Amino acid sequence: MAATATETTDTQTPRMDLLRFATAGSVDDGKSTLIGRLLLDSKAIFEDQLEAVERTSADKGYDYTDLALLTDGLRSEREQGITIDVAYRYFATPRRKFIIADTPGHVQYTRNMVTGASTADLGLVLVDARTGLTEQSRRHAVILSLLRVPHLVLAVNKMDLVDYDQAIYEKIRDEFDTFAAKLTIPDLTIIPISALQGDNVVERSTNMPWYQGTSLLHHLENVHVSSDRDLVDTRFPVQYVVRPKSDEFHDYRGYAGQVAGGVLKPGDTVQVLPSGFQTTIAAIDLFDESVSEAFPPMSVTVRLADDLDVSRGDMICRPQNAPTPTQDIDAMICWMTNEPLRPRQKLAIKHTTRNARALVKDIQYRLDINTLHRDQETGELGLNEIGRVKLRTTAPLFTDPYEKNRTTGSFVLIDEATGITVGAGMING
Repeated sequence: MAATATETTDTQTPRMDLLRFATAGSVDDGKSTLIGRLLLDSKAIFEDQLEAVERTSADKGYDYTDLALLTDGLRSEREQGITIDVAYRYFATPRRKFIIADTPGHVQYTRNMVTGASTADLGLVLVDARTGLTEQSRRHAVILSLLRVPHLVLAVNKMDLVDYDQAIYEKIRDEFDTFAAKLTIPDLTIIPISALQGDNVVERSTNMPWYQGTSLLHHLENVHVSSDRDLVDTRFPVQYVVRPKSDEFHDYRGYAGQVAGGVLKPGDTVQVLPSGFQTTIAAIDLFDESVSEAFPPMSVTVRLADDLDVSRGDMICRPQNAPTPTQDIDAMICWMTNEPLRPRQKLAIKHTTRNARALVKDIQYRLDINTLHRDQETGELGLNEIGRVKLRTTAPLFTDPYEKNRTTGSFVLIDEATGITVGAGMING
């Protein structure tokens, strides 16, 4: 809440641009090593961290520093040399801040990959130059496309192991271009790299003079992401009602949440769903100041001019541009548990900050991630499978198509008995 509720700060401290990106690809394609190289060459790790990794590498008998140890933190990950959980790492350059989601490559951990990529601005798919595209590489590209990740980079890794052969790179590039043409990928960039040796990771490589593009880090620093967010359709799911009831803020009432779309400003006429009542925005507060506007993905507290009945799960939007309240959901679902998803199954559903129960009405088809064929004969979805499903909810949800808004167009399905998330859904238009 604002310490001075009547003051509004028009000139805000400039915020460094943030890029969230997720790595993907098959097992042993070098995802964790690439992130380790980015952290090392961008001076984002401490000396004691590097010394610990060097000691562990020596103890394992390696004749090189295993940079993957910087991200593979679980004991089982280090023992097997694989990534299991999603590892988040943070670093910054003078141009931009980064949040990296290092996702696993094994098929059985595809659900973890979906989790890591669901909020990403950019997907980074690695391919081993020696083996080319694999089933898992294609699977992850399809998932990134379904998740509407707006930017995709294909990094052809381990070029040092194929003597930096241009023909091998071009063969993989052309094959992926053909496959990607069937997907929804607005922005595709392909870069040949060697994560272990550092070629084209932070600096341009002298070993591949035939490649005329930028290094990976240069691309990550300069890719334009601010226009990817929906700044037209105002969406503010209410997460929490702020009532301090202190002497200083005795009558304070605010509604906290994260802006999911559009731009909020004091004085704007807004509508509260599901009640439909209209009012205006009195002020928008951060922790210690009021601001003149709020936009995705800012977390703010909104104060309204009138005392309305507003609680968690409600949606603040514009009267002329409201989301669609509906109990019938048509969505693409990635199923994440061993017990198959079947018609008539009952689950809990969480959409933005709103909770309800859902009944599976129909499974329309299962998507073959290799051929993109729609299997309409299927009667269920198994672990890591993707399909189109129709649901009926017990309460209206305020939705947008996923391609329009990745927050209000998505949901998760939860097993009511265990509380475990079992599915992730993307709402169709």
